[in-house]
Amino acid sequence: MKVLAAMSGGVDSAVAAARAVEAGHDVTGVHLALSAAPATLRHGARGCCTAEDANDARRAADVLGIPFYIWDLAERFRADVIDDFVSEYAAGRTPNPCLRCNEKIKFAAVLDKALALGFDAVVTGHHARLVDGVLSRSADAAKDQSYVLAVCTERQLAHAMFPLGDSTKTQVREEAAARGLAVADKPDSHDICFIADGDTRGFLAKRLGAQDGPIVDAESGEVVGTHGGSFGFTVGQRRGLNLQRPTPAGDPRYVLSIRPVDNTVVVGSRAMLEADVIEAGSVVWTSGAAPAQPFDCAVQLRAHGMTSRATVRVDGREVTAELVEPQVGVAAGQALVMYADDRVLGSATITRARRTADVTT
Repeated sequence: MKVLAAMSGGVDSAVAAARAVEAGHDVTGVHLALSAAPATLRHGARGCCTAEDANDARRAADVLGIPFYIWDLAERFRADVIDDFVSEYAAGRTPNPCLRCNEKIKFAAVLDKALALGFDAVVTGHHARLVDGVLSRSADAAKDQSYVLAVCTERQLAHAMFPLGDSTKTQVREEAAARGLAVADKPDSHDICFIADGDTRGFLAKRLGAQDGPIVDAESGEVVGTHGGSFGFTVGQRRGLNLQRPTPAGDPRYVLSIRPVDNTVVVGSRAMLEADVIEAGSVVWTSGAAPAQPFDCAVQLRAHGMTSRATVRVDGREVTAELVEPQVGVAAGQALVMYADDRVLGSATITRARRTADVTT
């Protein structure tokens, strides 16, 4: 097959491209330029999509002996990932920019362009598997990325290749070294690539404007602190609240909800964070259709952890998951991903998390 290898400049994408070459495919490498000012992105161990990453990707392509190009998707990335990130926080939700990048950039813009150019598939270094065309968890549970790929449609997955799904990260690094790829020991990228200093609150404040508001205790209704913008918080947050009034028992408080309409952050006890009914919308079924319902499955509510057995009911493009084990700190804007064993059934964007007792009131 004629395949396009998305090469980020990291070890995973380099080995994925190498395996595609070894499998006999006609491979072309492409690096995505996602910023008009690459120097503003993170570098080194905390990097992703920087100028040095482009150079690392080019060197890997040279070692593999494949053609290599750089595609400028900076404007699309700004509109679909960065602007979305800002607007979601402004609305009191907690987005996952890596998930949005997979959905809008790697498996929409890139795949569409690749197919238009005559490629049959796009190869990436994601740690996930395609088993008979079904998206499934990676063999390396610690590196599994099926959660952030669960926004992909059946059509997109039909033109995707994940060569690393049956390997651990240790095996990938060893193979990279054996192949003479200089990125074998390159650290993984972390955090948000377009926030250079890691200060998410400061990044948002520059774009949304600082605005003082109250932090209110959910039980007493009292103002227990102030903040510089409700956008700087996420549900479940404990640190960085700077509360002026402790609870009578000295127990910690957590962010329970964010109200951007009146710029208020509501805090309370950890027990008040528990939720066992999750509502989510904009559902995507990776197999093209919803299972017969209601159906039992496992749901994952964050990129790393927060997994529970659940019964799911479907209403059009919305789902409601009744959790067997309550979860703490479920945030609107994150993805609810449904699994049958290791197989991904689909995903939806969380809109509300409640306790069963609250749903009837």
